[in-house]
Amino acid sequence: MSEIILMSDPRVAAVPVEECGEPLVDVRGFLQVDDRKHEDSHGAEVHVRRGVLDRLLRAQALLPDGLRLLFVEGYRPPVLQRRYFDSYADELRAEHPDWSADRLRSAAGRYISPPEIAPHTAGAAVDLTLVDTDDRELDLGTPMNATPEQSDGACYTAAAGITDEARAHRAVLGEALSAAGLVNYPTEWWHWSYGDRYWALATGAPAALYGPSEIGAP
Repeated sequence: MSEIILMSDPRVAAVPVEECGEPLVDVRGFLQVDDRKHEDSHGAEVHVRRGVLDRLLRAQALLPDGLRLLFVEGYRPPVLQRRYFDSYADELRAEHPDWSADRLRSAAGRYISPPEIAPHTAGAAVDLTLVDTDDRELDLGTPMNATPEQSDGACYTAAAGITDEARAHRAVLGEALSAAGLVNYPTEWWHWSYGDRYWALATGAPAALYGPSEIGAP
């Protein structure tokens, strides 16, 4: 995709799902995990589909010496996804009371996926960054989860208004994850996925591999 297609685009929702039945698995013991999402997710966030974990491990092996992935969030329960989406949409509605419902949904979709198609609820998406051997997070231009408004658009993966160092770090992260088969959501440098509807649309796959799931069930 050369254009930026948002999660709220009808083309994403139109992608069929052919659930493959892979379980959600715990990434602890395989990847370094940050706990900043634990209070919201109560442990759900450390799970992804088995195929996603395999590809993250492949990506980590491709990183330069001295760097590794810092896993922040994977699976997100649908009720939490809905809360995040509605909260951000409410913020936008308060700032732009003249916007139509469709425009609000599209704008909210730059940052939070609509719950019915969200890759996180399928265990297909991860939010992550890079750390060095001293566990220091590298500068990737913005804090993770910075909104387009907070970052003045610098959260977009290809944003121009970041330092050369941050751009180089994004390139390192992106090259490893892309080589392992994941795709990026281009409004969020930290968000990568495999097997979901957005991945299928981006890669030309005929269907998504993973639909919404629950812990303990495919």
